Formats: sequence, structure tokens, C-alpha cells
Amino acid sequence: MKRLLLAAVALGTVLVGPAPAMETHNIIKASAIQWSPAPPQLPKGAQVAVVYGDPGKEGLYIILARMPDGYAIPAHWHNQVENVTVLSGTFNVGMGGKLDKSKGEALGPGGFFSSGSKMQHFAWVTGETVIQVTGMGPFDITYVDPRDDASGVAKN
Repeated sequence: MKRLLLAAVALGTVLVGPAPAMETHNIIKASAIQWSPAPPQLPKGAQVAVVYGDPGKEGLYIILARMPDGYAIPAHWHNQVENVTVLSGTFNVGMGGKLDKSKGEALGPGGFFSSGSKMQHFAWVTGETVIQVTGMGPFDITYVDPRDDASGVAKN
């Protein structure tokens, strides 16, 4: 049994090979993060930085989002699971088909939120807030009310 297990591990290493360096070692100092305006599907005012992967393609991605005080994202959902970790500020999140600040929960630094696939949710921030969003691409966002899509390209 032990020999069979070792043979399987050896075969797997030969077939898959070592992981490319990009997948095993990536360091970005805070001062080197390159912020850009958020994509047009999000309300204006936020900035994003892709720190791993490509959110437009299949596979793991990690992005940072920096939002000004009062920034809000209307009720929406994603086709994939979305994982959010609060790095600074206060990220308020609630479940449902309409942004309702009386139904949200405030998450401070270190707080975590995960929405399941197609789970309707909304968010707003108190104070400048930075979050880390992790998921499997491609990233998408569908607003419950198509008029909330800031890009003007509503999905049905």
C-alpha cells in the first residue's frame, strides 16, 4: 500500500510538474499597489487593485477595493462565491433585494463576509474602507434592479 501511494505521488509530480514561480511567490508592498478606477459596473468613486490572477478570466483572483466614506453598492448578486475581508474602515453588508441600511451588519478590520452564488446582497461603507475580495473568475455582478448598473449595460 505504501509503495502504491509513493508511486501515485511520484506520477502526479511528473505529470503536473512543479508550480510556476508566479503561483508560488508573489510579494507586493503596500506602497507599490497600483490603484485604478473601479470597473464601470460599480458606482463611481471606488478604486481597485488586482493583486493576484485576472478577475476577467477563469481561476482564482484577489482584488483590493478602496471606497470613500458613504460609498454604497446597491443590491446585486454574483454567479460565483464572493469572499470579502475588511482591511480598514467599516464595511456594512446586508442580505436582500434592496439596499436597506437598517438591515445591514457592520464589519470592521478583520471582519469577513462570504456570499453564496446568486445570493442577493448589498453594501455600504462608513469612513474610507479597504476590502480584499477573493473569488473564482470570471468576476461578474448582476444588479437586482438593472437601473443600478452604472455601466448602462443591464443584464437580464
